[in-house]
Amino acid sequence: MTSAAERAADRAIIAVSGDDREIFLQGLVTNDVRRLKDGLVYAALLTPQGKYLADFLLVPQKDRILIDVKADLADGLLRRLGMYRLRAKVALERLDMPVARGLGQAPEGALADPRHPALGWRAYGIAGAAAQTDWDAIRVRHCIPETGIELIPDETYILEAGFERLNGVDFRKGCYVGQEVTARMKHKTELRKGLVRVRVEGAAPIGTEIQADGKVVGRLFTQSGGLGIAYLRHDRARDRMQAGEAIVRPDTSA
Repeated sequence: MTSAAERAADRAIIAVSGDDREIFLQGLVTNDVRRLKDGLVYAALLTPQGKYLADFLLVPQKDRILIDVKADLADGLLRRLGMYRLRAKVALERLDMPVARGLGQAPEGALADPRHPALGWRAYGIAGAAAQTDWDAIRVRHCIPETGIELIPDETYILEAGFERLNGVDFRKGCYVGQEVTARMKHKTELRKGLVRVRVEGAAPIGTEIQADGKVVGRLFTQSGGLGIAYLRHDRARDRMQAGEAIVRPDTSA
């Protein structure tokens, strides 16, 4: 299977350089930066209260680490990293660097997306053509949340969003911002709420409340091909729920 590089036009790149770059990021992000020796690392920056601020892919390079982040979060992330820099020997810079992604045969220098094999590969410094792949369909099929849609700054908890399944959090690396709250959630017997794949009859705007028995039980987000990603309170979910004009049911095949 071959594939042309598709431009990821909504991404931005922040470069972290300097002698302390790994130590600096290791104390801030949810994943183990030492994994960069094996390729891309998916991670997030949280608030001290454990809520999501931004998710991104860390990219290994010879003398720096790149942060591949949604463009509309880049300036805020850059400011937040600057606040934490203090005396660390690091430099932060936003770069004008294209990001490409694709499926099938990867070009030289491309790296596998660590979240899920279905997301293919990513390449940096390659402009790529206009996107042809239905990435939303892939995300919905595998319940992969998207920045700014299912992942909401100052609201989302990453374990409810599936970060453990998506290789976005490490529980052995030591402290990082928001680590205590995340660890407590990990050691709960069971999460009561979270993102799940559902079956959808009809359609509803992203973020529409899902109701059952007259109560709000969650919200419906990305939809594709009769499936959707929903944030549900598991104990209130029913066999038939309503999201605006759409009927929502648990996906028992997930």
